Amino acid sequence: MSAVAQPPWHAEEEATGRRSRPRDASEEKDVLRRRVRAHRAQRSTRRRTESAQRLAQVVLTIPEVAAARCVSIYASRPTEPGTGPLIDALAARGVRLLLPVLGTGLQRDWAEYAGPDDLHERAPGRPPEPSGPALGAAALGDADVVLVPALAVDTAGGRLGQGGGWYDRVLAHVRPDAPVVALVHEDEILDRVPREPHDRTVGTVATPDGWRRVGPATSETAGPAADAPG
Repeated sequence: MSAVAQPPWHAEEEATGRRSRPRDASEEKDVLRRRVRAHRAQRSTRRRTESAQRLAQVVLTIPEVAAARCVSIYASRPTEPGTGPLIDALAARGVRLLLPVLGTGLQRDWAEYAGPDDLHERAPGRPPEPSGPALGAAALGDADVVLVPALAVDTAGGRLGQGGGWYDRVLAHVRPDAPVVALVHEDEILDRVPREPHDRTVGTVATPDGWRRVGPATSETAGPAADAPG
């Protein structure tokens, strides 16, 4: 994986937005979210499909994923780094997959993946979800690896989510020995992501171009097998 550098889209936005810089971390997050979403929307369908295949190859080289018997993952939205090929590959290996589902009210829960024909859109604009029974928040403790979506990640492990805070809350149920891996595009690894006290960090980040450990002790060192095969 290449060294972290400020992506052109981010550097340009920073230069043009200096006179209206956000006042706090919450506002700074909102500005960054808009920038990332706008940039993601520009990717073509062909590019997204190719990236999803490469991302699957990369994530499967992470040692903890390769050894996992149960993985928490999610069905990606159209502009997110695609998880479809990765879900297929893990399921083909016999890995038990836990996906988030919409629970009672607006609460989130977990359900077991039972194949592509079992995924259904339960609410407009939401990614497809398994139709099986909700397993409760504690089910996340079964996962050997937790793969999470992100809009951006920094070299200290800071993660920018969609803004609802759900993953920050549920990550409290992750086993201490289970790595949390954020999936982003290569140009979404930044020097700094705005952070608030409630934000949870990640220890690994994977992109279609490779994966690396992140955090205070590893921010400058790429993990083994950091380059995608082929």
